[in-house]
Amino acid sequence: MHLKAMAKRVVDKPRPLIPMNPTLESLRQAAKNCKACDLWRTGTQTVFGAGAAHPKIMFVGEQPGNQEDLEGKPFVGPAGKLLDSALEEAGIDRSKTYVTNAVKHFKWEPRGKRRIHKKPNAAEIAACRPWLDAEISVLKPQVIVCLGATAAQALLGRDFRVTQHRGELLKSSLAPFIMATVHPSSILRAPDDETRHAEMQRFIQDLKQLARFA
Repeated sequence: MHLKAMAKRVVDKPRPLIPMNPTLESLRQAAKNCKACDLWRTGTQTVFGAGAAHPKIMFVGEQPGNQEDLEGKPFVGPAGKLLDSALEEAGIDRSKTYVTNAVKHFKWEPRGKRRIHKKPNAAEIAACRPWLDAEISVLKPQVIVCLGATAAQALLGRDFRVTQHRGELLKSSLAPFIMATVHPSSILRAPDDETRHAEMQRFIQDLKQLARFA
């Protein structure tokens, strides 16, 4: 092969997404430039995970929302505030945990002047999976908590149903234990105050099972 052609092949070879011997900081910096799917085109920025460097509990949600997209931090919007409240009720210090999402960019559709959440598809979830796997590998949490169906199915398979296994501490190859519960945003969407209160209490009960890891 001609030397120029060989050189071009070397230049054209795609760089791996995940840095060698990753740390949380190197992952966070590398993720800023991720273009593994098209969501980077409409998201303001990559919203990487945040929290303790050596957490026993790792929470995984679906994707950042509007507020998270603007601030660049996970779970800082209405769902994040509800999660904070539930964790406090359950006796868990959020600063000692780590929170992230299965998808690191905000997927949305316009509705008037508002940006409305749109569920990520299987290809987008798969494209982002290396980042989630790398976070788990670096953090080595004792328990991973999947918040909602998207996170649960991303880590436990498409056939997994949160409704059937909610609150169960399951053995896993990803961490000693993994648990699935609802996403806080589902509580915010409850049709009335009575239902919202009942769902919040049930969510708190799920989180209380994590107290031994806190």
